[in-house]
Amino acid sequence: MSAASDQSTPSTGSPSGASYAAAGVDIDAGDRAVELMKEWVKKTQRPEVLGGLGGFAGLFDASALKRFERPLLASATDGVGTKVDIARRLGVYDTIGHDLVAMVMDDIVVCGAEPLFMTDYICVGKVHPERVAAIVKGIAEGCVLAGCALVGGETAEHPGLLGPDDFDVAGAGTGVVEADRLLGADRIRTGDAVIAMASSGLHSNGYSLVRHVLLNQAGLDLEARIEELGRTLGEELLVPTRIYSLDCLALTRTTDVHAFSHVTGGGLAANLARVIPDGLHAIVDRSTWTPAPIFDLVGKTGQVERLELEKTLNMGVGMIAIVPEESADVALDTLADRGVEAWIAGEITERGDHATGAEMVGTYSI
Repeated sequence: MSAASDQSTPSTGSPSGASYAAAGVDIDAGDRAVELMKEWVKKTQRPEVLGGLGGFAGLFDASALKRFERPLLASATDGVGTKVDIARRLGVYDTIGHDLVAMVMDDIVVCGAEPLFMTDYICVGKVHPERVAAIVKGIAEGCVLAGCALVGGETAEHPGLLGPDDFDVAGAGTGVVEADRLLGADRIRTGDAVIAMASSGLHSNGYSLVRHVLLNQAGLDLEARIEELGRTLGEELLVPTRIYSLDCLALTRTTDVHAFSHVTGGGLAANLARVIPDGLHAIVDRSTWTPAPIFDLVGKTGQVERLELEKTLNMGVGMIAIVPEESADVALDTLADRGVEAWIAGEITERGDHATGAEMVGTYSI
C-alpha cells in the first residue's frame, strides 16, 4: 500500500489542520500488513522471480521463455464477486484467496498456458493488518496450487467509500503457451468426448442469487448446521474454488487435449459453447452426475427453475476437457491419479439448424 500525507503545524507547536490519518488512512497499519504477508508471498516464488516484496513492480525473468520456439503470453483478470460478503460476515479471510487464484489462473490454463505469475489488489475500508495478511495467505496458497508466483500487489484503504470491515479482492495473471500447442475451437472434432471435472461446490459465481435466496429470503443462519450439507451453511458457502491449473496441464502431457472450458458465470452450457466451433455442437448429459446438495438447497429454497440455476451456478462441474474419444480413458486415469473426480459427460456432434453450440439433455441422477 502506498500513501502520502499532508499536515500543517502552526507556530504554537500544537497540531492543526487535516491529515491522512484523520481522513481514515492508516499508513502504519498498511506497512504492518506488508510485513505480515511477506512470509506467505515467499512461498510462491519461482526461480524466474527477481527481487522481493515492496518494490513498485514485480520482476519476472523473461529469458526463461527462451525454451519456447514461439511463446504466446496469456493474461486474465478477475475477482470473486459477492462471496467476499460471506467471508466478511463469518470473519474468515484465509480461503477467499484460493477463489481469486482459481478464477484467474483457471481461465489462463484453458488455452493450454502454464501459469507464470500473478498480482493482486485488495481494497478495504480500514486496514486490519492480520486480516489483510490472512487474505494474502490464501492467495499465496492458491498460487502454489496453480504453480505460479505471486510477484506483487496493492492494498488500498478507502475510508468513507467502504465500511471498516468491508473489502474486495481482484487479481491479474500471466501464463505462457507454445504457439503450436495452443488449445481451442479449431482443434475440436466430431466424436470428441466431453469430460467433466467435479467442482468443489459453488465456486465463486452466483453468490448474489445464493445470498438472496438463502440469507435474505429464507433467513438462514450462516452458523447453523444444515443436515443435508453435513456442515454449517457458512462452511459450505466458503468452500474454496477448486484450482485445476496443474491438473489440466497434466492432461496436456498425457493425452491429446483439444480444448478446455472453465465453468464460471453463465453456467456449464454457456461457457462450453464459447470453445465450440461453428458447425459443431456439444451435448452434455445431466444423468451422468449428481450435483452436490447445495445446488438442490438453493433451487428448492428459492423455487428457482432448473434452467435459471444452470445459467447461474456450475451445478457440480468446474472444468471441461474435450479430448478425442480414444483418449478419454487415459484422460480419466490421469485425473483420477491426481485426485480429481471426472467422468465422460457428453460428446461433440454436428450442429443442427437450431443448435446453439452446447446444450444440456437428460435429468440429473439422484
